[in-house]
Amino acid sequence: MKAAAVIGLGNIADRHRRNLKTLYPGIKVYAMSASGRKVQDVIDNCDQVVNALPELLNAVDMAIIASPATLHAEHAIPFIKAGVPVLIEKPVTVSVSDAEALLDAATRFNTVVAVGYCLRYLPSALSVKKLLEEKKAGTIYNAFVEIGQYLPDWRASKNYKDSVSASKALGGGALLELSHEFDYTRWLFGELDVLHASVRNCGVLDIDAEEIADILTVSKENVIINIHLDFLQRKAFRKCNILGMDGRIEWDLINNQVKIIYKSDECVVYNEPQFDKNKMYLNMLKDFENYMHGRDNECITLTDAIKTLALINKIKGTAE
Repeated sequence: MKAAAVIGLGNIADRHRRNLKTLYPGIKVYAMSASGRKVQDVIDNCDQVVNALPELLNAVDMAIIASPATLHAEHAIPFIKAGVPVLIEKPVTVSVSDAEALLDAATRFNTVVAVGYCLRYLPSALSVKKLLEEKKAGTIYNAFVEIGQYLPDWRASKNYKDSVSASKALGGGALLELSHEFDYTRWLFGELDVLHASVRNCGVLDIDAEEIADILTVSKENVIINIHLDFLQRKAFRKCNILGMDGRIEWDLINNQVKIIYKSDECVVYNEPQFDKNKMYLNMLKDFENYMHGRDNECITLTDAIKTLALINKIKGTAE
């Protein structure tokens, strides 16, 4: 890998530039703001700042799109048409029409495109996936997926009201910003039908996007799955509990721990609370390189990511 572009200058873009430098010593990393504005500040782990996409299309081996989700298609499609492999941060887009435009371009120009749902690279996630595949808890009846974190605490250096997360127009709100939960739920249990949804803005944070969402879904295997998302919990909480005929799987995503509990005993299947979560992002980049070169990979395809977006849109259409 000789050169890469990262579009966007937010926290996740900073991480990607740093990781590119870590994985590929000597790589030239280009940066561009999401708006294309001229940047006066020094950008870490960046060799050159550009102000327009055409400057990059013939200069890089890959591009990472880390701009607001409303701009993903606008930023990704020129690279796709130029045959430059593209990794798009989640969610893939905000609208299905933009997502379909991405898919159409990727198909017509035969360009590698993947979406960055990095949680699938978390070791505890892989442990849960294996437990389900091996039916260690028996037939699964229910799952409870829950995430909550106080939005003002997400980025200490920035006023949360100025963030993408708080802005409906930029693709913020709990449903899209916390879409990892929809992605991994589909990954673990397959496609979901929405039975009921409640999406609320309680006015606590003074933002125009939803702060809380509660969704009841069912899988094709008749697993009932409750999903709760919120921007309000003062202490971060992220767990998934899975009820089976033979036992219960408890997955703590923050502490990177997985337990399976049976009638008379319980077993810690995976436990690494000090795991460096940046390794998820590094592994995702290495996996994307495999995808670029036609090697075996577990990348999240556009088609897969569009199904997550369609599920979110279905929830919005069902919500009270």
